[in-house]
This record gives sequence, C-alpha cells and structure tokens, in this order.
Amino acid sequence: MADDDRLNHIGGKEIPAASGATLPLIDPATGLPPGTAPRSGPEDVDAACRAAEEAFHGWSVTTPAQRQAALLRIADALEREAGAVASAEVADTGKPRALFLGDELPAIVDVLRYFAGAARNLPGAAAAEYTPGRTSVLRREPVGVCAQITPWNYPLMMAVWKIAPALAAGNTVVLKPSDSTPSSAVLLARLAAEHLPSGVLNVVCGDRDTGRSLVAHPDVRLVAVTGSVRAGQEIAAAAAGDLKRLHLELGGNAPVLIHADADLDDAVEQLSSLSFYNAGQDCTAATRILVDRRIHDSFLARFAERAAGRRPGAPDDEQAAFGPLTNAAQLTHVRGLLDRLPDHAEIVTGGTALPRPGYFHQATVVAGARQEDEIVRSEVFGPVVTVQPFTDESEAFRLANGVPQGLAASVWTRDHDRAMRASRALRTGIVWVNTHGTTVSEMPHGGVRHSGYGSDLSLTGLLDYTQVKHVML
Repeated sequence: MADDDRLNHIGGKEIPAASGATLPLIDPATGLPPGTAPRSGPEDVDAACRAAEEAFHGWSVTTPAQRQAALLRIADALEREAGAVASAEVADTGKPRALFLGDELPAIVDVLRYFAGAARNLPGAAAAEYTPGRTSVLRREPVGVCAQITPWNYPLMMAVWKIAPALAAGNTVVLKPSDSTPSSAVLLARLAAEHLPSGVLNVVCGDRDTGRSLVAHPDVRLVAVTGSVRAGQEIAAAAAGDLKRLHLELGGNAPVLIHADADLDDAVEQLSSLSFYNAGQDCTAATRILVDRRIHDSFLARFAERAAGRRPGAPDDEQAAFGPLTNAAQLTHVRGLLDRLPDHAEIVTGGTALPRPGYFHQATVVAGARQEDEIVRSEVFGPVVTVQPFTDESEAFRLANGVPQGLAASVWTRDHDRAMRASRALRTGIVWVNTHGTTVSEMPHGGVRHSGYGSDLSLTGLLDYTQVKHVML
C-alpha cells in the first residue's frame, strides 16, 4: 500500500491524523521502511467515537437480517479482493503469502459468515408470569460504542474476530490496530464502507497513547483487546474509572502433555508444524512440551530433527515454514530469553537469528529448562519451544499449571480416562486432545488467570457484546 492508502477511516471518510503526525512502518522481511501510517491523537479518537455514537442510534435498531446481509457482503468482498488483502497483510507482517491465502484468509471469511448467521439466532428466555398479573420478557440489546484494540501477530484475523460479533449484535466500533501492522485493517474498513452506514466501523491508527485516549473516551461502553498481559492490566485499570465493560484476550504459554502411550509419529508431525507456525507468534502456540520421562529422549531427538527442517523465509518463498518475527523489538525479546538461558538448559537445535536483512530467527528447541526458569514462565512469542520431562500425571499437571497464563493446552494419549482427567485438571480456557491449535468459529476462544476473560468466536463471543434488559408488562 502507498503511504496515502494508510489513512484513518472515521465517519465514512478516509483522513490523515488531524495533527499530520505519522508513524513509520517497517517491513520485517527486509528491515526497511515501506511507508507510514497516521499517528492519531485525542482529536482523531474523539471524532471516531462521536461518529460511532451517532451511527449507533441507527445501526442498533436494524434487523438481524440486515446486519447479516452486511456481514455476508463484507465476507464476499474479502474473498474477491484476496490478492490486495494478502499484500496488505504481508507488507506489515512478512508472513508467507501462500500460508496467509491458504490458511488464514478462509478462516477469516468463515468468521464473518458465522456471525452473520449468529446475528439471527440470539438466545432469549420465553415470556412468563413469575408473579400474578405480570409478564416478564428479556431483551438482549447491543452495548453501544465498542473500542477494540488488536495485536500485530494476526492483524486481519484479530480485527475480524472483534468486529464481526460486535456488528452482528448491533454495536458500532472504533478499532485501533497495532502501530506496526495497520494496513489490512485499513483495507478492511475501506471494503466494509461499501456495505455499512457511515460511522458503524471506524479505524484509527496510532500508538499506545492513541489506545489510551480511546479507552478513556466517555462514549466507549465496552473495551475489547487482544494483547499482552501488561496491556490488559493497564487497560483494565483505565477502564475501571468509567465502569466500562472489558473483554481481554491476553498472553498464553501453552503446555503440551505427551504421555508414553501417545502416537509419537503423529505428535511429532503435528507439533513440529504447530509450534513454529507464524514464527511462534501465536498466543496458543505449543511452546512448553512436557513429555513422560520414559519417552522424553526419543521424543526430543525426533522433534528437534523435524524442527531443524522448519525453515523461515521471505513472503514469496513458497517453501518457507514461517516468516520473520514481526518487529525488531520482538526479535530482541526472543534473543534476550535465549542469551539468558541458565547453564543447565541446552539449545538442541537452532538458537540464532539469521544473518540476513529482516527479523528472521531459526526454529529453536531448548531442553533441560526448569520450571522456575524465565524461558518457561515467560511467553516467548517466537519460534522457541522448551521440552521438559515429567514422571507421573500429577507432576505433569503441576508443571502445566505452574505458570501465570491459562489460555490453551493439549494432551496426547490413547487413554480416554486420562484425556478426561486432563481436560478437567488443566487450568486453561481451551484443551485439545491429540491435536493442538485448531479453532472453529462455532467454539469459544478465551482464557483464564493472566490470559484474561471473555471469549472470541462462538455464540458465547456474540453474547459478550450484548446486555440484558428485563421488561415487565
């Protein structure tokens, strides 16, 4: 996208920041600056929120069928403009173009189509008389203006996960994409503008100060964010003063339990791919693999061998397993964790950044790390996996649950009873059995503890964007 293509979308108009300020964008595959985006200030945020508040009065009373039709048309537009959408996403993230087109874009379109249908299927309680002469009815209504802040790892997917249920429920939106990856969100707003009334979907580009202004705006009634634990804590504190509703999908640090009876061929095959997909920049990535001590060495050798073959590459490299880390700060974070490994930890394969332009890093496997180590307790958010042994099931659960995050986990076993015990014992919002990382539009995606609260996707996610009103007749 050219510089003048990356503009705020406010009240149906594409405009720069009122101050004229911009932020540089960096191509993570080259380290070069391909363009800029607006650095929006309080004036821009106020204009977007006022446009959303004004549009809410009309959009909130549209019929579910009307909202369904709009979302379906937006989904069709994304499919029709797949090439341009991929170019916008790849320019900011450096991810392989073929993987985005083959894996991510179809899933993004499916989310829009799912919520288009879900808009017409909101649950409600039947009217009834709970006291003589009075009939009670429950109305499920939209919340109002929703502020949504999305991350840089899946810019378009996370935007759609937030926008689709909010619009389906009758809310209006002000979206702030990550400062380093705004291009696909800007293009989404442009495509959606053909099918939505002005002000229903607004996009303001900017930095953390832009996000702070958005969270604090008095017209905002719900704040939804996908981001780090630190960001969630700051936003929760800021939203408390105005009692705004919150929807927080925060960091992950997913444990993977490999039992001695598991199908090791299948586990190695799946996890060697899923652990490093999107350069490990995934909050549900299989990052902490816990293996029964009896098969630990065998699994480690086979997994490390497969990981060594997972090669990073540029966006147009169709053989690349993953692309670069999305920004220089994340590469520095990953390098720091590896440089600070204690003496008892060993890098089995990988471990270095590639000596080329951009932010490429090898797929890396670390053995010998202990539960108290930084590499285990921190969310790496990069192509790095630790492998730890466990002696029995109770130790496996202790290690799996022994970190602050609680988004996702998986257990690999042929024993049904063991799988059921794990699904109960693992303190996460998602548990996969003999698979990892698969999401579907019909099922919720959310965490517990430091991974936040609220759910994306599913009917549960749609209900998060509604409020209940009791009417007594």
